[in-house]
Formats: sequence, C-alpha cells, structure tokens
Amino acid sequence: QIAFMTLTLFPIRLFFAAFMMLLAWPFAFIASMGSDEQELEKPLSWWRKIVDILLKAIMRMMWLAGGFHWINVKGRRALPAEAAILTVAPHSSYFDAIPVTMTFASIVMKAESKDIPVWGTLIKYIRPVFVSRSDQDSRRKTVEEIKRRAQSDGKWPQIMIFPEGTCTNRSCLITFKPGAFIPGVPVQPVVLRYPNKLDTITWTWQGPGAFEILWLTLCQFHNSVEIEFLPVYIPSEEERKNPVLYANNVRRVMAEALGVSVTDYTFEDCQLALAEGQLRLPSDTCLLEFAKLVRSLGLKPETLEDDLDKYAASAMKMKKEKVDLKEFSAYLEFPVSQTLESMFALFDENEDGVIDIREFVIALSVVCKPSKTLETIQLAFQLYQSESGTITEEDLAHILKTAMGVSQIDVAHLFSAVDEDKKGKITYDDFYTFAELHPHFAEDYLYADQMGAESGLETSSLSAPNGICTDFSPDNGDRKKPLQKKLN
Repeated sequence: QIAFMTLTLFPIRLFFAAFMMLLAWPFAFIASMGSDEQELEKPLSWWRKIVDILLKAIMRMMWLAGGFHWINVKGRRALPAEAAILTVAPHSSYFDAIPVTMTFASIVMKAESKDIPVWGTLIKYIRPVFVSRSDQDSRRKTVEEIKRRAQSDGKWPQIMIFPEGTCTNRSCLITFKPGAFIPGVPVQPVVLRYPNKLDTITWTWQGPGAFEILWLTLCQFHNSVEIEFLPVYIPSEEERKNPVLYANNVRRVMAEALGVSVTDYTFEDCQLALAEGQLRLPSDTCLLEFAKLVRSLGLKPETLEDDLDKYAASAMKMKKEKVDLKEFSAYLEFPVSQTLESMFALFDENEDGVIDIREFVIALSVVCKPSKTLETIQLAFQLYQSESGTITEEDLAHILKTAMGVSQIDVAHLFSAVDEDKKGKITYDDFYTFAELHPHFAEDYLYADQMGAESGLETSSLSAPNGICTDFSPDNGDRKKPLQKKLN
C-alpha cells in the first residue's frame, strides 16, 4: 500500500497541501501588516473577519489534502470571556496544529519560528506569544505576557497551550508545566484523539523523523482526528494560589476523559532515563527522584550547569569532609525544607545524619548531562582522586553507584580491566583510554554479570513504541512511597 500510494496519491497530496499553504500566505501577510497591540485588542474589522474565514477555509482544505476528510468535534468551544486559555493534550505530533488552524487561537512559539518562510507569516497572523531562547529572562516574560492576555476580559484572542511542553506517545499524560495556570483564570481543557488503525501520527523526540511521519500519514487513504472541548474548569481559591495544584487537577480531568494514566515525571526525566551515554540508568534508579527534587528545590534548568560548576568547586575544597543537614543547606544556599530533607535523605548512607557532598555533585552532573558519561566521570575523578591523581577500586564503586543511583554495584571486573598494570589504582587518563577502546564498557563489564541479580542493577528496556518513556508513576498512585536511598 505504501509503495502504491507513494507513486500515486502521495505526490498529489503533498503538492496540493503545499499549494494551500502558499495560497494562505498573501492573505496572512496583508492582514498582518501594520498590526500593533492596541489594534489587536479591538474587535476584528469587517475585512479582517473575511480574511479570517478565508484562511480557515484554506487551512481546512490543506488538512483535507492530507487525508483528514472530516474532523470530529465534540463539546462547545468556550468564548474568550469564559476561558481565556485552552489547554490541549496529549501533544503528540505537528498534526496537533489542526485545532490551532480551526480556532486561530494564539499559541506559544519559539521566536525563531517567525523567520521561517511562508510558515512564519502564518504564525505571526495568529498573534502568538514568542519565546526567545537567547533571552535568559524569556521564561518570566512569557509567563507575564500569558497572564496579561488572560486577564484582559476577552480583549485578546484565546491562547492555546500544550501544557506537557513536548510531544509524547499518548499512552499517558506527563507533568503539566504551570505556565498556563499561573494567571489563575478559568481554562478550557481540550483533548485530542487520533483513532487510526495504524498510528503514523505520533512524532516524539525519539522515533521516526518529521518527513517520515508526513510521508506515512499522506500514504494513508484516510486519517481520523477527534477534538473534544471539555467543560470550562474554574479554579478554586487554593488552585489560584498554587499553579502546580491547578495544573495537576486539570491534568486529572483530561486523563479521565482520555482514559489514560498520568505520570508525575516530566520530559526531562524521560530524557534522563533514556539517555544514550555509556551508563544507562537501571529501572530502579533513585536519580529520577533526585531530578524531581532538584526541580522542586528551584534550581533552574537554564542555570543548572553554572550551579554545577559552583557546587563542584566548593566540594573540591571540602574534599572528604561530610556535612549534616544544616551544613548542606548552607552549601546549597537554600533554607531547610521538606524538599531539602528528602534530597539529603537520598545520600544519607547509614542514616547517621551526614552525607558526602561529592555524591550530590556527581548526581547533579548526571541530571545536567545525562548523555555525557565521561564528563561526569572526569568530574568524579577530580573529586575523589588522591594527590597523585589516582583513585582506588572502592572510589570507583562510590562514583558509579552515585552516577547510576543504585545501592550496590560490583566494579571489580571493570577496575581490573582498566588497571592493566595491577597497581591497585587508576587515573582518569587510564579510564578515558579504556573507554575509547571499549565504548560499551558498561554493558560488557557492569551489566553483563549482574542482569537479574539482586544488586539493584536489573535493567529493562525503558523505551516504548515511538515513545517518550514507560510509566514511572509510583505504584497504585501512592505518592507517599518512601524514598529509595542510593545506599543502604
């Protein structure tokens, strides 16, 4: 079927869809000329309303060319005065642009998108909230702009936000980012379904590329999509004060409507779990819990590597000195809190109230650079090495236990292979040379002899079809499950 459609219908559909997009461009360009904020907050003029209708019709024809012969819409879309924000999930594909072109609601987009030929003009027409990666203050400005528009009493168009923040495989709803919920205004949840017999829609960060998804989807004779507008969700006073609670409650409502589960982990957690470094994380690693605590503590992703450098420099001065909770609080420059206590507990080896600060630095390095195993190990060598620049087998065990977030690990086989001269100590150069010759050293020397053992290193495939990750939710939804310690 794919071969036949590739030679017949695919080129026709692709040409027609491209033609429709090019046809929309001059209308969007003319309607966008001279627009300023004051004009955007006014009701649409008669000629702009006509352009709006024309563009929606052209976009509908574009989707028709892609095999979306009809779009099943359930529920009623709320007016801007009823719900200034539309929260859409699950986000799984660039085909999720269908509800955007149907409503012409504003969206949050990367600032670079406006410079894309043709597509950038269409983006600018819907008055998006632009996010700039080059501006370190962009996150705060974006939230403030969303809040300003959301509290304009319907003067601005509705804002459509995909709160998951990334594409997933629709098997569950991951943690919602709080941006859509910070304004504390009512939102209308919108759920998407693609009930195709064969899924060619899903486009995640791990899986088929953008063109392959487009090709396979256009080779299907018919593609189904359902858009359901759920009742407007009006936040309680407590939810207005707590955007995270608000986001979680809206997510629960949407998950129930979709009939899927939720997971308390984020896209960043799944990147960590599935990172392609030499040390893949085992299924029972405590580093996923650690990553959650890092975010809860308020360490920002955009400054995390700078924070790592600062903490590493302090740890090197402290050498092997252990710290208690109060000293750990001073070291991080954060007040003692339940989050800080939970993080401290992960590294409290013997439950004697003190931790080795070097282990915190190594764990933070893994979270910052999940795919850069050798960079983390190099930093760990600097923290553990003697004055002669060497570490022992015991030191290597501490390093790898922390880097993998497990309680026990046997490094004797690996250490012996690196220590060719049998000196009982190795340098980072020794380890680096060995890793260059044996890029799969973890599989060959750590996992091979321990698969299925009770050492905490049971490794199972964490990937899912086209997937973001398996469900890392606590068993039975028990969020008060005791923290698993790195060491017992």
